[in-house]
Amino acid sequence: MMKRFSSIPIFYKFLIGILVLISSFFISMVLGAADTTINDSWNAIISNKVSDTVVMLNEIRLPRVIAAVFVGASLAVSGSIMQGVTRNPLADPGLLGLTAGANAALALTIVLIPSANYFWITIACFIGAALGMVLVIGIGSIRRGGLSPFRLVLAGAAISAFLHAITEWIGLYFMISKDVSMWTAGGLIGTTWGQLQIIVPFILISITFALLLARQLTILSLNEEVAIGLGQNITRVKYMLFLIIVLLAGTSVALVGNLAFVGLMIPHIVRRVTGTDYRFVLPMSAILGGTFMLLADTLARTINAPFETPVVAIVSILGLPFFLLIVQKGGRAFV
Repeated sequence: MMKRFSSIPIFYKFLIGILVLISSFFISMVLGAADTTINDSWNAIISNKVSDTVVMLNEIRLPRVIAAVFVGASLAVSGSIMQGVTRNPLADPGLLGLTAGANAALALTIVLIPSANYFWITIACFIGAALGMVLVIGIGSIRRGGLSPFRLVLAGAAISAFLHAITEWIGLYFMISKDVSMWTAGGLIGTTWGQLQIIVPFILISITFALLLARQLTILSLNEEVAIGLGQNITRVKYMLFLIIVLLAGTSVALVGNLAFVGLMIPHIVRRVTGTDYRFVLPMSAILGGTFMLLADTLARTINAPFETPVVAIVSILGLPFFLLIVQKGGRAFV
């Protein structure tokens, strides 16, 4: 079965992926605590027809669904880039300190600048994500031999725990635990059009630049010596790719909080479908990442309706076994 699928031309694989994404989009629009139909969803997207249901879909569900697509794409692409740059099959923004750093920066911003608007909170998340990544890579590189995949994961776990502890301390000491929890619970509830106007451009620009660097990333993911031999300035390419990772991880945390495993799972599945050429891996990661987050968020909204199940719980239930499987296989499970 897998051999037959691998023989399908890449164009048709992308076409299938896009069709699944569109189908998931409408499924997510229709299903929820409130009873709606495909016609209602269609009217909410393109029609001027007004009703209570259409207004609800347009103001509450539609921005949430769009956010799920972009957050899923952001996390999946950032995970793909991290795994390519570090050649580490266990790399993921949530496992390597980026999201924990962004969470800590978010909590600190709420304390120091309580009047900060959403734009400045997003900037703070960028800075926190960068700090988390620098700490993990710095600590993981202290010993001889440089960064190994498991040393990077251990450093990421230690730094993430440390930064989460700082976030919790800030929340308790300054009595803002409830405010911090609203951001870091890992959900899309309450997403607004105003938030999307700030977040979506960052994600689109970052993914666009990632696609422009896809060829260099492919060579870098295989062998640094080959990249140097082909005339690449690998230091400059790495800095640019790490900046893209920070932007993507920071925007994701600013919108949904701490959400691990999406950036780990999706790239492994995508490489099984497209191969190791990042000109195909990155766009397919965006498509499948958006689809995955749509379905996870839909399940979170409907599994115990009208109550919400945290989407982070849904993702973790799927992601943790996947992570353990990759560890057991030495990183080769889906490569």
